[in-house]
Amino acid sequence: MIYPPLDVLMEKVDCKYTLAVLSAKRAREIMSGDQPLTESRSNKPVTIALEEIAQDKIGYQRTKTGIK
Repeated sequence: MIYPPLDVLMEKVDCKYTLAVLSAKRAREIMSGDQPLTESRSNKPVTIALEEIAQDKIGYQRTKTGIK
């Protein structure tokens, strides 16, 4: 089973594209040395990023130039 579930993640963002961009940006930050904001069973940066999004630890702001 996929954790966190996609339906939970989609409640946190406006579309799948936003979810992909947001999780990729956060995963890159984690790989660069940022500390995870949540405890995770996984050591994979993308999984950690998705768990942070599901737990509302990471948010986003849509601008004219992209997602911040």
